[in-house]
Amino acid sequence: MKNFHLLFFTFILSTSFTGCENNKIEEQPMTPKTIELTPASEMVISGSNRFGIDLFTRVALDETRNLTLSPLSASAALTMLLNGTSGETFSQLSTALGYPETMSIEEINLAYKSLVSQLLAADPVVELALANAMFYRQDFHVKRNFVQAMESDFDATIKGLDFTQQSAVDAINKWASDNTKGKIPRVIDNIDPLMRLFLMNALYFKGNWINAFDKSQTSNMPFFLNDNSMIEVPTMSGKFMVRSIFNDRYHAVELPYGRGNFSMIVVVPQNQDLKSFLRYFTPSTWDLITSAIDAQKAETSIEIYLPRFQYDFNKTLNQPLKDMGIINAFDPNLADLSGISDVRDLFVHFVNQNTHIEVNEEGTTAAAVTTIGIGVTSVGPPPFAANRPFLFFIRERTTNTLMFAGQVLNPLD
Repeated sequence: MKNFHLLFFTFILSTSFTGCENNKIEEQPMTPKTIELTPASEMVISGSNRFGIDLFTRVALDETRNLTLSPLSASAALTMLLNGTSGETFSQLSTALGYPETMSIEEINLAYKSLVSQLLAADPVVELALANAMFYRQDFHVKRNFVQAMESDFDATIKGLDFTQQSAVDAINKWASDNTKGKIPRVIDNIDPLMRLFLMNALYFKGNWINAFDKSQTSNMPFFLNDNSMIEVPTMSGKFMVRSIFNDRYHAVELPYGRGNFSMIVVVPQNQDLKSFLRYFTPSTWDLITSAIDAQKAETSIEIYLPRFQYDFNKTLNQPLKDMGIINAFDPNLADLSGISDVRDLFVHFVNQNTHIEVNEEGTTAAAVTTIGIGVTSVGPPPFAANRPFLFFIRERTTNTLMFAGQVLNPLD
């Protein structure tokens, strides 16, 4: 097996983070623990990186507000869904997630399970938790093979609920809150009568900086908005030994947590606004930044100025995922979720992500919950009412020979 340092999770935690007690950090080794990955796991991470950057940039280019996404949480939930797909639905989802065509679903699940177990054990100072769940309507039959995959490979909480009762909404929201330590207390307001099950992933991170900022050095400093107007924001400052990259496109620094396994990489565009930079920011750009940082053998002491910030974000990801090639899963006429149930009109109604982020002098707290809502189309066709101008056609059915065609604009005319 090959030693692999976590480029993927560095990005995940550049969009979701948190802290611990300073005295604990001092007691721990200050060098990252090497995580041993199989070749299959390396391929999974490489593909997941591409998925994460692609998803992030698509959402960011469309947003005019602060945002936080967790590619890891989205990837985990969609990989759970992948276990229930077949045919073209499977191919589209697997390709978008970056999984090699040669990998079976069993190999994908094994690589995911191995990676998660090692991530959770990488740094005892950093608090990291990842949980999965499947909540289904209690009278809906879920195939045993799918249930077994959720139990064995994803260690998922599995529970049947009465979706007609408020108690089901409360149970789902309680699970989200419990697994994000209250940072995300609500992910659904009600359950549509067409819904049959929810697949969910929750991710929680809390880590202290290796080099904490001195609170006494935090002060209001200028921050320039996209329209070039200026505001003053509480800004942390300090001089630290860090790895950084500076060129005519961007300035990037890496701020590590705990023993150094996890870090935040902050990237500030140079000579262009953020939207212009995002159009240039691709998975290859991310690889260049992280590779250049990892290649540095020595850190350099530089002044760091970083605003404190805290906010929540919520986004329905249907359209960005469709733009990435996941088409069939969202189409009631094309979705093949036969691995979940024999119900023929089952499809993905929504993929939603709720996130929370707080960055301060001590470190970072971040949480994410990805919720996939799976249901059926409306029960039976709606009533037919020819109560406005309409067309009509008469044909011979066996040959489809069109014999008459007409329009009715006014039945009384």
